[in-house]
Amino acid sequence: MTATESPTTTTSTLLDFRNVQLTYPNGTIALSGVDLTVQRGEFVTVVGPSGCGKSTLLRIASGLESASEGTATVNTTRVGYVFQDPTLLPWRNVRQNVELLAELQWDTQAVRRTKAQQAIDLVGLSGFEKHLPRQLSGGMRMRASLARSLTLDPELFLFDEPFGALDEITREYLNDELLKLFVEQQFAGLFITHSVSEAVYLSTKVIVMSGRPGHIVDGFDVPFPMPRDPDIRYTAEFAALVGEVSHALREGHGA
Repeated sequence: MTATESPTTTTSTLLDFRNVQLTYPNGTIALSGVDLTVQRGEFVTVVGPSGCGKSTLLRIASGLESASEGTATVNTTRVGYVFQDPTLLPWRNVRQNVELLAELQWDTQAVRRTKAQQAIDLVGLSGFEKHLPRQLSGGMRMRASLARSLTLDPELFLFDEPFGALDEITREYLNDELLKLFVEQQFAGLFITHSVSEAVYLSTKVIVMSGRPGHIVDGFDVPFPMPRDPDIRYTAEFAALVGEVSHALREGHGA
């Protein structure tokens, strides 16, 4: 197995998995034979049954896990990661939480403050800089988490079901906000979700994984242009694609 991480480059391929397998010490095979690429300007979403290794893909991409076999290449050091939980420090206000990653990079206070304010403005939290996490709604806490990663100016953005715990209205609103950021920032995105409609709405490409050991059983290019009209969700074309992905997901569950 080889895993490499390269400095920021001009290559269009920011994430490249080749025959990636991950076997845990107890013998459980989480992933098997995964080939996956994410190009600059692509938003790729992975759907699959619980326990199929979707989040494991992100951990390998971020360097938190190492593949047992195959190669996992990340062609940038600017990687953002948004977890299922906002993971905000409860004793820090919004600005201080957003500054955290820049602080860990030893940026000066002035640089940290500038990066944080720009990110806070981008996610629509202006005016809430001094609020503590307990004073925020679930959607606002997730925005703060997103802003924290934006201070890294990521070329590759990893999302581990960040909106899964939110109500449907808030979830759709944050989907729209995330797509605006994607269009503006032009990062490469790898997004994990259990929601097929969310996957289709957000993505340029949807990948379907099998049950454990997880491997890719199908992929769908999403033809709807960016920036994406929220009303696309209510069209026959959107419903048809959601149906195709759902069918592949059911077929691949026992693959």
